[in-house]
Amino acid sequence: MSIIPRLIADARKIVIKFGSNTLADGEGRINAPLLAEFAEQAGALIKEGKQIVVVSSGAQVAGLSAMDKWARKKDLHYRQALCAVGQVKLMDAWERAFAPQGIHIAQILLTRDDFGDNTRTLNMRNTLFTLVDEGIVPVINENDTVSVEEIKIGDNDTLAAQSAILWSADLLILFSDIDGLYDKNPKEDPGAQLAGEVQDITAARQQVNTTGTSNFGTGGIVTKLDAAEQAVSYGIPMILAHGGKKRALEALAAGTQLGTAFLVP
Repeated sequence: MSIIPRLIADARKIVIKFGSNTLADGEGRINAPLLAEFAEQAGALIKEGKQIVVVSSGAQVAGLSAMDKWARKKDLHYRQALCAVGQVKLMDAWERAFAPQGIHIAQILLTRDDFGDNTRTLNMRNTLFTLVDEGIVPVINENDTVSVEEIKIGDNDTLAAQSAILWSADLLILFSDIDGLYDKNPKEDPGAQLAGEVQDITAARQQVNTTGTSNFGTGGIVTKLDAAEQAVSYGIPMILAHGGKKRALEALAAGTQLGTAFLVP
């Protein structure tokens, strides 16, 4: 068994993060069929005894699909209001996706300040454990309506790593719009090489051209390396893979889809 299927097979507690690019369809709306397909795969893993926590970007994407007249507005208050509208749409999409599996979801909105307060951190941890123990899938997102910095840098990769650490997860999966960690941007350079495994993240930073970001997501490859570094430092391996591929979670578990595994030394 190759490393990525082994990581998934061995993990009981898995945090899976979806970036905005992965959640959006070709018209910039929430891709409901993709969510439904993922929910079916996640439901199968839950029946096997695994526990799943989702970290989901996409509030702005969902907001724009509902309030497209605000698309050109750059004022911060409008962007925050757009996220407030979009968060409702996003959670509705996740609820609809998991409903056929007989699985309830729960919304958890966090800010960076929450991770810096011991009382809040304890409450967050207790809530996560209670939800997953009852078979509920928590869906975590940054509270964009109050977090100015998040709107500027869109760092849900780090939020996913922090959530994995908080929950003492066994595995973190970042679903993005690329197959894994390349030495160059594969969308611009067809000769870019994919790294199947990374054991030295510091060396990987030196070897990878980290310029550029995607159209919807503003995290880029830098925050994915940051997330991997955080998770691995707490003994949590991470997988970076393309979440838009057909039945991506199953394919990774079967070893039929490419990805990059960041391993604990």
